[in-house]
Amino acid sequence: MSIWSRNDDKLFENALVLYPENIADRFQLIADYVPGKSIDDIMAHYDDLVHDVFEIDSGRIEFPGYTDDDSGRVELEGHSGRVELEGDSGRVSAERKKGTPWTEEEHRLFLIGLEKYGKGDWRSISRNVVVSRTPTQVASHAQKYFIRQQAMKKERKRSSIHDITTAVDTNTVPPQSSLQNQRGTQNFNFAQ
Repeated sequence: MSIWSRNDDKLFENALVLYPENIADRFQLIADYVPGKSIDDIMAHYDDLVHDVFEIDSGRIEFPGYTDDDSGRVELEGHSGRVELEGDSGRVSAERKKGTPWTEEEHRLFLIGLEKYGKGDWRSISRNVVVSRTPTQVASHAQKYFIRQQAMKKERKRSSIHDITTAVDTNTVPPQSSLQNQRGTQNFNFAQ
């Protein structure tokens, strides 16, 4: 394993931008761009980078607080928005993107994936079933779904995408309005 200086890292990052994934001999070109590094060094460093980004995106490790040697400011783009780190002051300003609501079809696919892979295997559900969402998005959706399921057992709320299930239930009672909840309601049986 070779030792990487901050300058080596900067050259490596620049080369990643100069030579995108679709270029043949990409790692050879990057190795030529970063003096003293072999293709094996470049490939190992790239694998480490991909692993680190995955760990950060999945929330397993915290976002590192690097600073740029020149200006004391670094901007990094990620799935959750732009984060700007300023020098050694520890100040962090974040601009968070709003999420895209899940469609009924994505939710139905989520339920199929949940049935097939089980609770907690968000990566498999994302890769194989709800391919339009990242594992982090699937996990977040699952958390909201399970909270909704618990709340539905206690009290009816307004309808939501999280009410959709794969099971056919002939005794479902539609959600009650807040006025009905305040006055008390009669029990209706909508079974056919």
